[in-house]
Amino acid sequence: MCRSDMFTGRTLAEGLWPIAGLTAVVAAALYCRWWPVAAGAGVLLVFTVFFFRDPDRVIPSDPQAIVAPADGRIVEIKSTGAGTMVAIFLSVFNVHVQRAPVAGTIRSVQYQPGKFFDARNPQAGAVNERRCVTIESDDGARAEVRQIAGTIARRIVGWVGEGARVAKGDRLGMIRFGSRVELYLPAGVEMVAHVGQAVTGGETIVARRK
Repeated sequence: MCRSDMFTGRTLAEGLWPIAGLTAVVAAALYCRWWPVAAGAGVLLVFTVFFFRDPDRVIPSDPQAIVAPADGRIVEIKSTGAGTMVAIFLSVFNVHVQRAPVAGTIRSVQYQPGKFFDARNPQAGAVNERRCVTIESDDGARAEVRQIAGTIARRIVGWVGEGARVAKGDRLGMIRFGSRVELYLPAGVEMVAHVGQAVTGGETIVARRK
């Protein structure tokens, strides 16, 4: 059973039309006594509402900790030359709200149109539609979060703009349905996460600053 504190008005507003549409289908099917249709649409309705959940998270107090920007599973960690990239795949069952991995100021927000390859494809980060948010810590270090669309995910939502201050774990936006999030970290961080690890956005420590 879903608790009321697992949802926020902002995320439910993103799901307004699919939720309203499925509710109408369920109501019509019940009125017409189309029981199989009502049952199928009811299952989809429950899943859709569940998808737009946005639970609170317990943010680590360690000032050196860098947290996962999204729920999901780490599918890739690689050196970029200038630092490290951590890729997280989000299935349709994960929470799809993205969070700030570090505290700081939003220095750049860039939207780039693109393709809709499967989010598990390593090429997705370079060619898919995406929104890139760069956060600068007070000491000048920068981390970038890329919200990347996938085959099913066709809507990327942003809730913060350039110049905004964010605390570690603050909500940055969300992606509707299965997708990919990439975290770009500067040189000089110690990775503590590993490929294949399940992570929770805002809570799981993926790296620490030295």
